[in-house]
This record gives sequence, C-alpha cells and structure tokens, in this order.
Amino acid sequence: MKLILVIIAVIFLVIIGKVFYIQVIEYDKLNKSASNLWSRNLPIKADRGIIYDRNGVVLADNVTTTSLVLIPNQIEDKEDTAKKLAEILGVTTEEMLEHANKKTSIERVHPEGRRLSYEVADKIKDLDLPGVYLVKESQRYYPFDTYMSHTLGFVGIDNQGLSGLELMYDDYLTGEDGAIKYYSDAKGNKLELSEVYEQPQSGMNITLTINHEIQESVERELDNAVTKFNPDQALAIVMDPNSGEILAMSSRPNYSPSNYTKYTTEKINRNLPIWATYEPGSTFKIITLAASLEEGTVDLAKDNYYDSGSIKVENATIHCWKHGGHGEETFMQVVENSCNPGFVVLGQRLGKNKLFSYINKFGFGTKTGIDLNGESTGIIFPLDKVGPVELATTAFGQGVSVTPIQQVTTVSAAVNGGILYKPYIVKSINEPETNTVIKETKKTVVRKVISEKTSEKVRDALEHVVAYGSGRTSYIEGYRVGGKTGTAQKVENGRYLDNNYILSFIGVMPANDPEVVVYVAIDNPKGVVQYGGVTVGPIAKNILTDCISALGIEKQEGGLVKKASYTDAKTAKVTDVTGMTVSEAKKALSKFNVDVEGSGDKVTYQSPEAGTTLEEGETIRIFTS
Repeated sequence: MKLILVIIAVIFLVIIGKVFYIQVIEYDKLNKSASNLWSRNLPIKADRGIIYDRNGVVLADNVTTTSLVLIPNQIEDKEDTAKKLAEILGVTTEEMLEHANKKTSIERVHPEGRRLSYEVADKIKDLDLPGVYLVKESQRYYPFDTYMSHTLGFVGIDNQGLSGLELMYDDYLTGEDGAIKYYSDAKGNKLELSEVYEQPQSGMNITLTINHEIQESVERELDNAVTKFNPDQALAIVMDPNSGEILAMSSRPNYSPSNYTKYTTEKINRNLPIWATYEPGSTFKIITLAASLEEGTVDLAKDNYYDSGSIKVENATIHCWKHGGHGEETFMQVVENSCNPGFVVLGQRLGKNKLFSYINKFGFGTKTGIDLNGESTGIIFPLDKVGPVELATTAFGQGVSVTPIQQVTTVSAAVNGGILYKPYIVKSINEPETNTVIKETKKTVVRKVISEKTSEKVRDALEHVVAYGSGRTSYIEGYRVGGKTGTAQKVENGRYLDNNYILSFIGVMPANDPEVVVYVAIDNPKGVVQYGGVTVGPIAKNILTDCISALGIEKQEGGLVKKASYTDAKTAKVTDVTGMTVSEAKKALSKFNVDVEGSGDKVTYQSPEAGTTLEEGETIRIFTS
C-alpha cells in the first residue's frame, strides 16, 4: 500500500508539473497557436520610408490605395459574387470564380483587385457582400515623376525595391505590415467577437545629400540639351568636392518609375553617371597636369613649348585640334588651349611609371564605392602593356576608359587640396516617428593624392582655361570659375567612329576655394559643332549659375577677366539709372531691352543692379514710383 501511495503521489506530481508547464511556461506559445486556429488576419500594408533631399523636400512618398480581399468560406453565393465583382473590375466571371473557390483562408485578388480607384472601391463597398473585404494598401509615389529616376529607382506591385536606392536600401525602407484580426469558427464563419487592430509600422526614412534646387537645374538643362541636340545620351553630376557628397545626378534617356513596365530593361537599369564608360578626352588632362605639377616636371609660367600642329611618337603622328598648331606657347597656354602635343610632352617628362601611379592614386581603374548599385570600374592600360604611344595618348585622355563618377571624384581631389573622398548620396537613415538618426554617413578620406600647393596651381590653371582658353563659354561675370572641356571620339568594335563624339565639360566654382564641381557630358549631339566648349560649356554654366543661389555662393574679387573672342556676344555694364526719369533711363540703357514696371516717371529700383555685365539685348527691368 505504501508503494502504491508513493507511485500515485509521483504520478500526481508529474501531472501537476506538466499542467504548470503548459499553463505557465508554454502559455504564450500555445495561446498564440490556438488563437491562430480560429483567428484570421486582413492584411494592412505598411508605408515605405520616405526619401528626402538634404533640405526636407520629398522625393519619394506614399499614397494610400485600396485592394480587394476575399474570404472564400464566408462567401454565401459564389456565382453571384463572382459575377458582380467581375462586372466592376472588368474581368470574366470565370476569373473571379477561380479566386472565390480557392481553398485558402484569405485570397488576395491579384492583380485585377490591387490598387483600386476610389470609384471602383466605392462600387464594391456598396455591394455589401459577405466574404468580400477592402483593405488599405500603400503605393509608392514620385512627386517629380522622371526626376532622378535611375538614382531613386522604383518598386514592384508589392512595394519591394527593384532598382536604385529603392533596392539598395530596401531593408531599411520596407515597413512591417499590420492587420485587422477577426475570429471565425472551424468553417471560417466570422464570429461576433471584437476585432483586433494591429497597426502597421512604416519603414525608415532616408535623407539624401541631393540639393533639390540644383537637381531641378540639372533636370531642366538635360531636357533642354535633348530637345536642342537630340543626343544619343546625356548626363550630369554635381558634387561637393570637400566631402564627396552628390548634390545632383541625372541622365538621359530617363523613365517614369511609376510606369516602369513601359520601358526596356536597358533604359531602366543603366544609371549612366556611374555605369557608362568611355574615353574621357581632354578632361583627363587635369590628372596629367596635377601629376606634372606635383612631380615638378613643369613650370607653367616659365616653360615653353612650340606646337607645330602635331608630334611624332614612334610610328604614330598625334595631331593638335588646331590645324597648324598654336606655335610658341607657355605650358599654361598649353593647358588653356587644350593642346594635345603639349600634353604628350608632359606625359613623356613624367614617364609611364609616374603617370600611371598618379592615375591609380586618383582612383581610375577601380570603383569609387558610391552607395549605388551598378557601378563600373573603367579600363586602364596594364603597365606592362604601356609603350611610348600608349603613354602619349593616355596623357591627353585617349585609349583609357573611365566613368563619369570617377572623373568628378578625381577632379574634386585635384582642386580641394589633394584629398580623394569616397562619393556618397545617402546622408542619413531616420526613424519615422521621432526622426532619430539610425545611421549616418560621414565623409570618408580614401587617400591624400597631391599637396595643397599643387592643388592651388591646378585651380589657377583651370581658371585660366575658363578666362582665356577653351572654356570661355562657362565664364560667369563676378564669379571665379575654373574648368576643362573634353571632346572624345567614340569607339565601336575597336575602331574610332567618324563625326561621333562625347562632348564634356567639368567646372569648378569658386576656382580659388571650390564649393561645387559640375560635370556634364553629351553623347553625339546632332547639328552642332563637335567641341565641348561650344556645346556643353553653356549647359554647365547654367547649372553653375543655379548653384550660386542654391548654395549662397558670394562674388569673389581677384578673378581673371575673360579674354574676348570674335565668337563672343557683345557685352556691356549696366548703368545706375535709379533717380532718372524713365526716358533718361531708357537712353542710358540703350544697349539693352528695357521693361518698365509701374506708371510713375522716376526710377526707384532696377534689376539687375548697376555694374552687372550682361550681353547686349538682354532685358533689364526698371521700377517706377
């Protein structure tokens, strides 16, 4: 009897222990499992994180739409329900019956029931059919449509990132879906119990380094270039040279992210500023110049070179763009005139080991590491394959292949004091409710490439190019602008194409203390002189002009005065006409078009202000009392 009592006691203890384990230890798990057996969730899609520019302008947002969801077990008359829904959605009854007869607890009607218009959603709601539900769904919205399309990217129908920043940062941007939870019996019939609302959690917000005002300028100028020149492609990048921050980036052809299915994969995936590779042409000469100055192989002011129009290297004859050459010139004039034979001499003085060591230091031949997918590396000659001809052509930007982002990054290093920065476009990732910074990108120094003294000489040379040389079309009165033009012949199947060039310009402002670097490239413009200074220089000038107001760049004294050319439009200084009568003011401003605002006789204000240099024929507004 004692033994039996002990056994019974042990059994009771085991049972009590098991009950305690189930009721206390395993309670949450088992309760959740039980709840899942008799609860159903109507999904509520979470909003993606919002993408902002650096000043809080929304670049990618969300709009709320409605989607159709069916609970097949709750539909009383499937034939009638399918017929009525089919009429509203514009599909066949058979298609809707297929959804209504699915052996599932919840059926999302896809794709015909996704992202319904308010009108269609109201018609379905008015039917008040059992088992038919309308749930909230978030849809990506791009306020500026094609603006920055390759960089921002796009999302699929389920709000998943498929390209650009939307893909690169999808894990951060994607939120956590919510639901309306209701309870049903074993047959799926809805029970009269309280529903539970599980709120969706929006994704993280992202702030970019992009300056919306500058980006708008880039978009406008590229659109104008496409209209005017009908190029094969066009692109532009604007960078802060002192940090590597991308202030603007775009290319043509572009696309509408909201309607991405209408475009080819090639058009969608090719983000030209980081993907395209081509011979840089004369913009690459900045690297040869910087290396020569750093190594002390040239004195721009004292060293001279006689340009006869060509130079012979082994069995190759390399020509200057100017027939007959530039004659006797200093090496500063070699830079101003973008003289190929002169740069061949600079390359020869450096030698292949020195020149290619600087090309590598500046980052050519490797990815910059920008936080975007699809970046290319470009192609640089292996050193053991470099002979005298390859050395000569590389010195003036031919025979090598680079990307636009590499060019902007390296020129930034050449003018900012010699520091190569890693470019980036995402400034921070923020929690959506409190705006707390979750992750922040800091400027990253890759390496020191040249000295501050050399960088100062490069800046001075680039300012000479804009004031006296091939970059005069980008000169801005009162502001110190430096720059370099580029005209690169395109290659196809190993051969150079006739009359098919990529024209480019890279500009720096202010030249004495750079705040912005602008790069513009136009691929095969039609019906225009094939020179970078003529075609691309004015486009870059317009973007640089917009950067003045966007960044608050002030006028600088001590800059070089532009050397007039016979091709330049005539200019004149604006006279101070405040206090004059309208007739006196018109006479004083006879070289301009005068627009009078007001009905008084005395001039109280004028725009632009006195002392501004304008092209003759431009409009001046005068305001009267």
